[in-house]
Amino acid sequence: MYQQLFCKVVDNLPRIKASFWLALLAIALLGTSCSATSESSSVIPASTAKSPSSSKPKQDEQATITMAVIPWQVSSEQEQKLQPLADYLSKTLKRPFKVEIAKNYETAVELLIQGKVDLAYLGPSSYIAARLRDSQIEPLVSPINQDTKRPWYTSVIITSKTSGIQNLQNLKGKRFAFVSKISASGYVVPMAKLQELGIHPEKDFAAVIFTGSHDKSKQALIKGEVDAIADDRRSYTGQIKQGKIDPTKYSIIWESVPLPSIPIVAASKVSAELKNTLKQALIDAPAGLIDPSGAVGVGYTLVQDGDYDIMREFQKRVPTK
Repeated sequence: MYQQLFCKVVDNLPRIKASFWLALLAIALLGTSCSATSESSSVIPASTAKSPSSSKPKQDEQATITMAVIPWQVSSEQEQKLQPLADYLSKTLKRPFKVEIAKNYETAVELLIQGKVDLAYLGPSSYIAARLRDSQIEPLVSPINQDTKRPWYTSVIITSKTSGIQNLQNLKGKRFAFVSKISASGYVVPMAKLQELGIHPEKDFAAVIFTGSHDKSKQALIKGEVDAIADDRRSYTGQIKQGKIDPTKYSIIWESVPLPSIPIVAASKVSAELKNTLKQALIDAPAGLIDPSGAVGVGYTLVQDGDYDIMREFQKRVPTK
């Protein structure tokens, strides 16, 4: 009733004395309200009002998500292969997603630690190295191996058949290629085996090189620059399937125990909400997408820090510095 009266008064404002209207207005504001006749006078209650910036998407909700990937193949080739994965994640997350092939393993770790990327695809050893420097980084998922259908892989030592190498002891006096000192399958695990046998590459081999990537190690073997290499079996068999390597010319003379698969790791700056969203998107990823290693993916599985304790034991035996 009072509200109707006040609104009627406002509507007939020109015919009311100013002093009477002001008095009535003061009374009305204490217990009643009505829609003003002018748009500029509308008021939004404080409980529902939005700040000028709240009507815009949060900056981090629109920013590009970037994932650094350790180098497995030639950068341009690896980036092209991973574009469908980037497209899938961009569509699923409704945010731009970019893959950045790191120059080497160390660079991938630095980018993650410094917060210059949101995610990184790191080898088990490089993940542990990163975790030692920032305990807040977190492994999210790892790809399931296409051959084993399990979230693990193996390290192998491959030799050229023309080298005459039949076993690990025959490596003495030969030229050898590792990948990187923080590569699990390309250095830490095979080095632990060599040390176990009393073989010391720095003094027992004719030459030792670090190529920086699995692809470059295989190329060194193919070109005859080395006699043997340490490699990831999945990477090796993948190139055989692609016709890049003739298996009749090479031999696997040693294979490791199963190693926990390579994780996709979140930087400490990534929110718990985004981590969970990423996990779900990757677990739900369709089969057939190329995973970050460049292999045909058959899915992802959740991982946690404790899954990599076996690699910590290897690293105690083989210092990476």
